[in-house]
Parts: sequence; C-alpha cells; structure tokens
Amino acid sequence: MSDLQKKNAGEAAAQYVEAGMVVGLGTGSTAAWFVKALAARNLPDLRCVPTSERTADLARELGLTLSTLEDTPKIDLTVDGADEIGPGLALIKGGGAALLREKLVWEASARCICIADAAKVVPALGTFPLPIEVVAFGHKTTANRIADVLADHDIASPARVREAERGLIRTDGGNLIYDAACKLIADPARLAADLKSLTGVVEHGLFLDLTDLAVIGTDAGVETINP
Repeated sequence: MSDLQKKNAGEAAAQYVEAGMVVGLGTGSTAAWFVKALAARNLPDLRCVPTSERTADLARELGLTLSTLEDTPKIDLTVDGADEIGPGLALIKGGGAALLREKLVWEASARCICIADAAKVVPALGTFPLPIEVVAFGHKTTANRIADVLADHDIASPARVREAERGLIRTDGGNLIYDAACKLIADPARLAADLKSLTGVVEHGLFLDLTDLAVIGTDAGVETINP
C-alpha cells in the first residue's frame, strides 16, 4: 500500500503550490507523484528547479517549465521525499543519490515540505543507512576518515561505497556515495558537523532544521506533522 500512500502525499503537497511560484522538485518515487500532480494542476507562470536529471526528464515530459539555481536563486517552495523522518522533522535523505543537489535546493527555499509514506516516520534516525557523498579522487582514504568519525559516535560499521551491476554509483555531479549503517544516530547535529568537516566529503544526508512541514500519506489520505 506504500504506492497509494506516496501518491496521496504527492497529490496533497501539490495543493500548496500557487501560480507564479518557483518550485523545487525533489527526487525519488514519492517526489515523482508530486511532480505528476503539479503538472496536472496546470498552474500559470510556474518555474521549477529539479534536484536531479531524472526529475528534470520527468518534469520536461509533463510540460513543466524548468529553471536552475543560477537563474532562480530564490525558491518559494520545495517539495521532496525522505528516507526517514525523525523527531523535530530531522531527515535522512539521499537514497536516490541526489542529496547534494537536493540540499542546495532546500537551502535556497523559503519553505520546504517533506512528503513520505507512513513507514518513513521513525522514533529515531539511523535505521536507514546514512548516505554520504564524497569526491571520487582518493575516496578510499576519505572512507577511512568517515570510519573514524563514525567510531567516535559509537557506530561500529564502516560506510560502504554504493555499487550497482554496472559498477560504482555516480551522482549527477560525478561523485560517489558511501552508505553508513548507523542503526541509531544519537546526536544528529554533532554527526552532521563532524562529517561535513572531513576533507573529501561533499555532503551528507542529514537534513536538519530545514523542513517546515511533513505531509505523510496514509491509505485513507494524509496526515501533517509540524516541526
């Protein structure tokens, strides 16, 4: 039933968009439902900033007008999914390997709405592996630095580089993704700061103090959560 819940969340979030807005378009299966619902509303004078090439392709196919952060550096509203939603609307994102572009768009937005199915709401962050985007050059050395930081946070498992049958997963920016099986992130803010300070780490999937509202899809409709 998660597809129905994702659809309900995406369609409900599309109702927050008004004509003339600059809208950030997230990446992932739930965000795709939002993009489809937004296009169906046929609002005039929308400009949309996608967070990935995959989302850009979908939006273009549906007739939405695309822009970039360079051309529209101030975004009115971004709607995007999450892999986990914890207390205070702290998020883990990056399962779709678009976390750097997502965070750039989120931080440029006046308002951000997270959309997800009900299973994504958790009592504490960490069950979903934390994505960490790193530059490809010397990435194994960077992974060692990441392991030291994780150990300092009592996270024993080292981060593992994300792979597919065709080889290492590359982001739209050409970077690699390491996934850290944290199990429990006791202090998300400290871990976020420690990871961001590492040479070679481009960005991490902890989205803290960025979400203004969560729209959670259920089988019967939606529920909203405020920070």
